Amino acid sequence: MINQVSTTSFLKLLNGIFTLLDEFFNNRDNAGIIAIVEKLIKQRKDSIEQFQKAGRTDLVDQESKELGILQAYMPAQLSAAEVQSAIQKVISDLGASGPQDMGKVIGALKAQLAGKADMGMVSGLVKAALAK
Repeated sequence: MINQVSTTSFLKLLNGIFTLLDEFFNNRDNAGIIAIVEKLIKQRKDSIEQFQKAGRTDLVDQESKELGILQAYMPAQLSAAEVQSAIQKVISDLGASGPQDMGKVIGALKAQLAGKADMGMVSGLVKAALAK
């Protein structure tokens, strides 16, 4: 049975959680929020792939709808040419000369391209550019 003390304690807990969430969203930079949305998008893509393998079209449809909604909150994606240009500029700016510099290049690009390009694709392009 729920009593008055339990109810009051629970309401205070909820109030604390809502205060924390309010502070989180009001003090977060866009990169942090974009990272959260990117993670949710990745989860939806992984789920869609698994559901397709299992033949669960109903769940594929549900996840696809959620994916579309989440993608609407992301910044516009850069074209392949714009990504390639950014990669070349960072490589030049850092004086990167080989695969050993990949971490530095990716680190610089991550801050610049967060939410604007698929970092998996960027990583592949950087690896190819540094292998030349």
